[in-house]
Amino acid sequence: MKETIFSPADVLLPDYAAQDPAWAKWSVIACDQFTSEKAYWDKARAFIGDAPSALDLILPEAFLKTPEEEAQKARIRDAMNKVESITKRYSDALVYVERTLTGGVIRKGIVGKIDLKQYDFSAGSASAVRPTEATVLDRIPPRKKIRSEAAFELPHVMVFTDAQGALTDAAEKQKALLPKLYDFELMAGGGHLTGYLLQGNALTSVLQAIEEYESAHGKPGEVIYAVGDGNHSLAAAKAHYEDVKTEKARYALCEIVDIADDAIVFEPIYRIVKHCDVPDLLAFLEKKTGNDGQTVSILAKGIRKKLTLSPVHALTVGSLQIALDEYLASHPDSECDYIHGEESLEALCKEDGVVGFLFDGMQKCELFPYVEQNGVLPRKTFSMGNSYSKRYYTELRKIR
Repeated sequence: MKETIFSPADVLLPDYAAQDPAWAKWSVIACDQFTSEKAYWDKARAFIGDAPSALDLILPEAFLKTPEEEAQKARIRDAMNKVESITKRYSDALVYVERTLTGGVIRKGIVGKIDLKQYDFSAGSASAVRPTEATVLDRIPPRKKIRSEAAFELPHVMVFTDAQGALTDAAEKQKALLPKLYDFELMAGGGHLTGYLLQGNALTSVLQAIEEYESAHGKPGEVIYAVGDGNHSLAAAKAHYEDVKTEKARYALCEIVDIADDAIVFEPIYRIVKHCDVPDLLAFLEKKTGNDGQTVSILAKGIRKKLTLSPVHALTVGSLQIALDEYLASHPDSECDYIHGEESLEALCKEDGVVGFLFDGMQKCELFPYVEQNGVLPRKTFSMGNSYSKRYYTELRKIR
């Protein structure tokens, strides 16, 4: 078979039986979740205790710029030295993953590596692997530094295909014949995770499906893989690869999912502005309204109202973000945060000096055409489901 953009990887997993309860303490949610809810991470640490855990290998963003950040980094350095003693290596492997979400819906995916030569996060990119949101360039250097010093990567990167289920279906049809790697309940109501090692006819079928999909979608300017989650992690990996140009650095571990999967639900990522003068911000936004535009619901302590923004972007979230960026540029003490879930936003907006914004999101069928025609979306446009349905760190790959 010819070389493909997405391919098998040398995967590391804890050396546990598939249903060992230890998996629940190993696997933790993506570091960019619950950024304003440190209590979630404190509960996770209390649940894990001293057991081996992916939490020891990542830095939750809730701890950035806090007194606990350095202690977290020290824990990571120590844990990196112990990874190989507690894991088993699966060479040239693809892992078929089924994630049971709230309500019993199953999201299907395949874990392997993606070729960073085929990925370009720069503005106006026409690469085969393309970001769906704008890359904030000043976020890359600190992430790149972490990657350059790390011996292993854990992916929370999820990449969309538009293969109409062909890749994951090829794996799912033969899963009864495959070795089960893990099968456990995720912590904190995160659902259930099951992973199968693709091998034999199942692996051959999936590799053939990947090759056929990439060949059929390889026209100039066409998106083959669209980065749905974890773009800044992938961008840091790309930047690191451009620095070192080694074969291991050329790839990044990720999970591909099909955008047509019924379990893929786009949820808007809402905005809050913290540490602000609420009447001042609302007065500023009133100047951005029009009679025929894009509707945003505004929440603050004792306030719930709608505004119709004059459209300056094709998407409501784009028009809102442009307005907020303008306000924040002249109010440096205020801060914008990105919130997953209406309930979380409403709770945060009960605090003084906080304004939240609710709005309708884009439909998933619009994604590939939008990116091909318009380029990247505004940053943090959508999330795949709610906070608890995000990808959990489970697999690893050695990167140096």
